[in-house]
Amino acid sequence: MSEPSKTANFGYRKVPWAERQSRVNDVFHSVASRYDLMNDLMSLGSHRLIKRFALELSAARPGQTVLDLAGGTGDMAMRLSPLVGAAGRVVLADINGEMLEVARDRIIDRGLAGNIDIVRLNGEELPFAAASFDCVCIAYGLRNITDQPKALASMLRVLKPGGRALILEFSRVNNPLLSRAYDAWSALWPPAGKLVTGDSESYRYLVESIRVHHDQDTLLGMLQSAGFEQCRFHNVMDGICAVHVGLKPAAEPV
Repeated sequence: MSEPSKTANFGYRKVPWAERQSRVNDVFHSVASRYDLMNDLMSLGSHRLIKRFALELSAARPGQTVLDLAGGTGDMAMRLSPLVGAAGRVVLADINGEMLEVARDRIIDRGLAGNIDIVRLNGEELPFAAASFDCVCIAYGLRNITDQPKALASMLRVLKPGGRALILEFSRVNNPLLSRAYDAWSALWPPAGKLVTGDSESYRYLVESIRVHHDQDTLLGMLQSAGFEQCRFHNVMDGICAVHVGLKPAAEPV
């Protein structure tokens, strides 16, 4: 397919590849100020427990350097901050400036600015030296990146040998009854978004982006194809979410 005609999913729609990222950015420009409130409403608060579980799988330790990619309003970065301690660093990175402004205010309000750096960037091309991070985590952000294989390759490059990539993302529900209930619940998110943020279309994109995103095995294969090893995933809430983990090889192949 020629580059001018290349397309990408934007929810259920196909849009020109080159326009997709700006459309996603517009979604988050619109909802940034109420993003965290809507997360609590949509998940009934369960996102906090899910993130806690994901952080246990990150194996983040004092003194490490961790990249929180597509970190938005800073939820994961603020949880990582005490894990790496004063001797460690957390780099909170996102492409959306409005989300990072909300994150900066939250971080300062909680007195956590000492070991968190904030960087605006595109996750497809990480502007860091090779082998810079002990862990790269991305929570609910991979499906918003247009060229996901390119982003995974960039994550691998900036990880130290033996470093860990952790991806928390919506996935495929295994139980048919739960799947129907979840579909019915998520159908309420756009009208709720209209009430809370004044924007239903951004939450319509959210629902659609979840439903067209990769299943667990497909994402596992993408991690392996990118060069990660010991790849695995853990279903959460019977597959509503999944946490994928992959390690950078400890030594380059000879």
